[in-house]
Amino acid sequence: MKFFISSYLITVSFLAYFLFQDKELHDSIQRGKDIYSDFCVTCHLANGEGVAYTYPPLANSDYLMNNREASIQGVKYGRMGELTVNGVTYNNTMMPLGLEDEEIADVMNYVLNSWGNSGAKMVTVQEVNSIVK
Repeated sequence: MKFFISSYLITVSFLAYFLFQDKELHDSIQRGKDIYSDFCVTCHLANGEGVAYTYPPLANSDYLMNNREASIQGVKYGRMGELTVNGVTYNNTMMPLGLEDEEIADVMNYVLNSWGNSGAKMVTVQEVNSIVK
């Protein structure tokens, strides 16, 4: 009986954690969509495809999925110089957007879960806060 109760409590705890996290991620993605529309859509376009050889795509982006910390750092501090996305080299400047850490986490969650990008662990405010230039 003790084993059953213990197993039940552990199962309920895990379910509550994952259900809460899913809602938290969903809410973050919704906020991130608005931030993307305000700050990112001009260069990366509404569908995340970017502009060939000028602004890299965010859609189906191998760079985003393989360079999480550098991607967050680019949104937080801006970036300049070469980077390769989906086999194409880009050499441009992205100015810092002046976003708060929560806004960066939200827009990253939106981008990492849109246009063919998926499976990324949720970006948290603490993670964004820990990234330095």
